[in-house]
Amino acid sequence: MDLTGIFIFGLTGGTLAVRHRLDIFGVMVLALVTALAGGVLRDLLIGAIPPATMQDERYLITALASGLFAFFFHPFINRLVKPVMVLDAAGLGIFAVAGCGKALAYGLGPLPAVLLGVLTACGGGLVRDVLVAEVPRVLREEIYAVAALLGAAIVIAGAMLDLPKAPVAIAGAAAAFLLRVVSVLRGWSAPRAPGS
Repeated sequence: MDLTGIFIFGLTGGTLAVRHRLDIFGVMVLALVTALAGGVLRDLLIGAIPPATMQDERYLITALASGLFAFFFHPFINRLVKPVMVLDAAGLGIFAVAGCGKALAYGLGPLPAVLLGVLTACGGGLVRDVLVAEVPRVLREEIYAVAALLGAAIVIAGAMLDLPKAPVAIAGAAAAFLLRVVSVLRGWSAPRAPGS
């Protein structure tokens, strides 16, 4: 599941780099950052050193492969906007749940664990957008971080109720996925300040 999420997020970073007319190095950097930065930041914050990304080469290889795929096949990927959005929503749910679960395993309380779940899911996209000088999409578009927050909150509720971890993780990832997809299809967005 992790490798699938990494590949999907890497595709979104790589295709954004292509849209910004970056060279192959830029495409690879954005794919790596988008796919891995959230998990690296989480691991550094909880003291899981070195981060999982540096301990398992499959993470780096998968992120690099997604960058190469985006570089060579971006026209095909761009035609699949809805399938890529659906896959991105799946990655969002998976990373939110995994990040929250890892934070709990390291002894963090519920609120920090939820925040680290959201950071794991959204951190790579945040860094990606900053690198291409855009206001991060997670701060301005649709329901994205809120969906990750929901998935992580379900993991916390399951832990507090001492429910089995696997079904709770599946429920959290599914809830984040469904909220993200429905929000895109219906054009929902988080509230903005009145008069802004």
